[in-house]
Amino acid sequence: MEAQQMFNKESYERHQQWYNLQFPTEQSKVDYLKKNSNILHKDNLGVWIQNIFFGCLDPLLADINQKWLTIGDAYGFDAQYIIGKNNFATASDLNIDFLQISKKEGLIDNISSQNAEHLSYNNDQFDFLLCKEAYHHFPRPYAALYEMIRVAKKAIVVIEPQDPVSKMAGLLFFLNIFSALKSNIANLIWKNRFSYEPVGNFVYKISEREMEKFAAGLNLPLVAFKKINPNFYFRGADEVECTLKNPRFLKVFFKKKLLDGLVKIRLIPSQVLSAIVFKEIPDETLLMALKNGGYQLVYIPKNPYLTEC
Repeated sequence: MEAQQMFNKESYERHQQWYNLQFPTEQSKVDYLKKNSNILHKDNLGVWIQNIFFGCLDPLLADINQKWLTIGDAYGFDAQYIIGKNNFATASDLNIDFLQISKKEGLIDNISSQNAEHLSYNNDQFDFLLCKEAYHHFPRPYAALYEMIRVAKKAIVVIEPQDPVSKMAGLLFFLNIFSALKSNIANLIWKNRFSYEPVGNFVYKISEREMEKFAAGLNLPLVAFKKINPNFYFRGADEVECTLKNPRFLKVFFKKKLLDGLVKIRLIPSQVLSAIVFKEIPDETLLMALKNGGYQLVYIPKNPYLTEC
């Protein structure tokens, strides 16, 4: 652990304390959990947005009694959704103060304190690992990727903001020209080129190409991608009723429809990418469920120079 924390030690420490700074007392944590839990049984804009994320998991959750580990699941909501779909889930985070209360309140069953870059579990211990909206917080996310794939038996799921420049060849072309002329010109155009969060981490965004290379480097057979647009949350969204008669919901609903249409015809990249990296080819039923669920399947060719492929 000391070797892990020599990199961005201050960032690790800030992440460990962040939730306690936001919710300093046990009662404040309990109140937050009661207001925001039971996502399967609530109908408001906040839940509607979260279900855009969670819908990416549904093809994998059709089979029951599978074992999941959630990474960076501070409140236990990811695990709660998985459990609600008749699967088993262990919720983990660097700091488990919130998770202990979630367990005490009966929202989840199993919790674990884990550094994503150095997981304490054995190889292939869980069927699936889920890292939802946490990858961009990690000081060394690539280390976490290798740890997650080690612990997973079937696949890992990473749901994160997508790196837009990797999908916009024209913009990248001009940025390369400006960078060659003068680097600060490119920085003015690409304002979040080097983006940091208050807790001290650089914001890593994922791309299809990076996940393909990750899978190919480990001789893994398949990566599945789903493009989603869920970034509409605002303070008070949990009080907005999901009905087309509500103008606040209607505005978000049609804005999402517009973005989804532009993504479909490839004019813009999606806000968020769901990437599933498989360690084995799933059966035809799951492959079809993934396609019907909006996933694009990318089969990775075997390395011709390794006899064990």
